[in-house]
Amino acid sequence: MAIAVARHAGARKIAITDVSAPRLELARKLGVDLAIDVSKMRVKDAQRELGMREGFDIGMEMSGHPTALPEMIDNMNHGGRIAMLGLPSQSINIDWGKVVTHMLTMKGIYGREMFETWYAMSAMLSSNPVLHANISAVVTDTLPATDWEKGFEIARAGVGGKVVLDWTCF
Repeated sequence: MAIAVARHAGARKIAITDVSAPRLELARKLGVDLAIDVSKMRVKDAQRELGMREGFDIGMEMSGHPTALPEMIDNMNHGGRIAMLGLPSQSINIDWGKVVTHMLTMKGIYGREMFETWYAMSAMLSSNPVLHANISAVVTDTLPATDWEKGFEIARAGVGGKVVLDWTCF
């Protein structure tokens, strides 16, 4: 979904990272400029492939993986902004000197602010039918809410997009 939102917001180059081949392919179908398998390619090499002379202006770290944020910090433009959406399962070592000298802004996004994001997303979807179609393509599985355990298994497998539980069966 972040691909469609970033494109809607006017991003020049969009790169995503993952290690799941099906998710990388889904990102390609959604129009990402480069889908990076981080088990095979570094972000700095991807920047070169995209013809970028400087780092990224905006980064959205959604995995919580301990190596993701440090590598993102290393590949940000001066004055770049990073949104932290993934919950780390362990401590992450951050080069605070680089954060300071590159004037990076890092912001955690969780809880109440998510509602503001949903409202903004609703406004974007209602004003842009193409964006709506791209967002819809992210939903790879829809199950009745009674099959919630299967839905969680699918989500944990990490190979698809969003799993939606349909509550209309009640």
